Amino acid sequence: MLEFLTEDVEVRDDSWPDTMHGHQDVREFLNSLWRATPDMAFELLAGPYVIPGQPLASFRWRGRGTFTGPMYPPGFAPTGRSWEVDGVDFHEYRDGRIATLRVVCDLMTISRQLGLMPAAGSRGERAIAAAQRGVTRVQHEYRRLRNTDG
Repeated sequence: MLEFLTEDVEVRDDSWPDTMHGHQDVREFLNSLWRATPDMAFELLAGPYVIPGQPLASFRWRGRGTFTGPMYPPGFAPTGRSWEVDGVDFHEYRDGRIATLRVVCDLMTISRQLGLMPAAGSRGERAIAAAQRGVTRVQHEYRRLRNTDG
């Protein structure tokens, strides 16, 4: 895959914590994905969509796989569950290769399918929301007290 990318490619994918710069960063990302989901596959749903005379294209795709290996980062243990999600890639080309790539998909859906987040509307989701509200109240109170003491 790296042969399709410029040496100084910039890749943004919401499933990765940082913007990737160059082949080494992309290689680390790909190795992490394949380790976590070795049966991962993608199919083209639509596109390429191009702007005539511009070095730009986008594609709609569907990805799927089974979470059977460790996911680093962030360090999730494999659940053995499968995922399937639709996404979009936005490409900018230079000298016939991808110079900028933006990958967009619904990570919340994937997280729920893999058992990393509770199902929508479930008791687990309500418990997480309640915990978040409690933490937020404590943070607000802490800031209020810190600002009145100074």
